[in-house]
Amino acid sequence: MLSVQIVLFDGFDLLDAIAPYEVFCAAAKYTDDAIVVELVTAEGSRSVASGVGGLKIEATGRLAPEKAGIIVVPGASGDVVGDGPDSVPTILARAMGTELTGLVERALERADVVVATVCGGSLLLAMGGLLEGRPAVTHHLGMDVLGATGAAPVQARVVDDGNLVTGGGVTSGLDVALHLVERELGPRIAHAVERLFEYERRGTVWRAIGLEPDASNPPSSVRPGEPAPLAVLNSDGHAPLAAPNSDGHAPLAVLNSDGHADIPTIRTSSSDLAGNWETFIATPVGKMPVLLSIVIRDGDLQGTATQGDETVELIHPDWQNDRLSWSLRVTKPMRLNLKFEVAVNGDVMTGIAKAGILPASKVTGKRVTPGEIAGKFEENGQ
Repeated sequence: MLSVQIVLFDGFDLLDAIAPYEVFCAAAKYTDDAIVVELVTAEGSRSVASGVGGLKIEATGRLAPEKAGIIVVPGASGDVVGDGPDSVPTILARAMGTELTGLVERALERADVVVATVCGGSLLLAMGGLLEGRPAVTHHLGMDVLGATGAAPVQARVVDDGNLVTGGGVTSGLDVALHLVERELGPRIAHAVERLFEYERRGTVWRAIGLEPDASNPPSSVRPGEPAPLAVLNSDGHAPLAAPNSDGHAPLAVLNSDGHADIPTIRTSSSDLAGNWETFIATPVGKMPVLLSIVIRDGDLQGTATQGDETVELIHPDWQNDRLSWSLRVTKPMRLNLKFEVAVNGDVMTGIAKAGILPASKVTGKRVTPGEIAGKFEENGQ
């Protein structure tokens, strides 16, 4: 008997969950009920409001990570622009704040459980630190964010990494489920379900097997005699969002009350940055405090960031054109590689932190003395 647990959480995408549900239920009919499909949550039996019109679905049990079989995690349905309470990042962050990621982590540790995600479901797990270094795919709008979590994004419809199977866009739930039916029950059962649904799977399932393509000599997309494409892509394959300034740098995004406002140009030097900075990153789930310590050694800009009891080095800190930029791996409230760009005016720091297409988060900070730092650590019991 093959157990399939499909996880629901408030704001989940209906098609992400229902498409696999129908595929597995159809496969059960073709196998004399050799599959048992259940809708579950991290909390147990309850009514769960989807992100599609608030339509409610009844979950009949609690996610059991120790149960052999398949666990399917859908993505969220909500606003794709902004960071309001109904935005996809905020919905995923709320789901991540439940026991869900902890339960899935336990499931991934078992050899008899396969965890599958559909669309933004992989982002939910990745932001919880569960997909670091693992090949995966998500909705095309979230691929940059997936990479920022430390996962290895693969441009494919379905990515099979053994006990982790991930699907791309919303309708990829059909492809993920059919692939798993074929993998677990054989191609004839999968073919019968395809015929019933009058649907054929899309794309090639990516696996880390076989010959690797020669990335150093990709085939040209322009045939002889054809005009070159109008847009020039960056090295990462994306078109530039804005034209660079005369100094070769793209203009810094603006941040005001709507989340986009210019940072004023303040003429200063890198030596003015040295010191300790109490900074806050405004995320969709609240302010995230980070203590920055910046020093100049042999003319090189260096620094560390302390979040809670964890201190890490700033990645590639750089001072150019009155802008300080660096990358930083944060783990709370979610795991992301953030790119920072700030301006400094005396003892005040203002700028943005960005991860892929997620809305830019406002960064504010002030220079603090060693005494102030010690006091704050004592208040927090550190």
